[in-house]
Amino acid sequence: MRLWIGRGLAIGLFLAGLALFGLDQGGGRGGGGRAGEDDVLLPNGKNQKDEMARIEHRQNLQDAADLADLAEQLKIELEKNDRYVVSMATIKKTDDIEKLAKKIRSRLRHN
Repeated sequence: MRLWIGRGLAIGLFLAGLALFGLDQGGGRGGGGRAGEDDVLLPNGKNQKDEMARIEHRQNLQDAADLADLAEQLKIELEKNDRYVVSMATIKKTDDIEKLAKKIRSRLRHN
């Protein structure tokens, strides 16, 4: 039962992350009058916050792809196991899924 909850959590976080990034791509900056205060330019002339956000976005996409891959591997392992007993490797895979989901969630909350 816990395995299915972990898988559901992982897939739910993956979809939530995609939805957030889909909404965040509008390009608007917001900020309400503080635009000049926090603008730090990198030596290449780009805004530091924008570059950090772009890097985190790329990391989240990669981690989400890894998360989906791990969830699919877990599903396959659970389906092929007909003895209703799971191996330690399968349990470790659920731990890896949980860690990856927490990493993505942490980055999403940071933004």
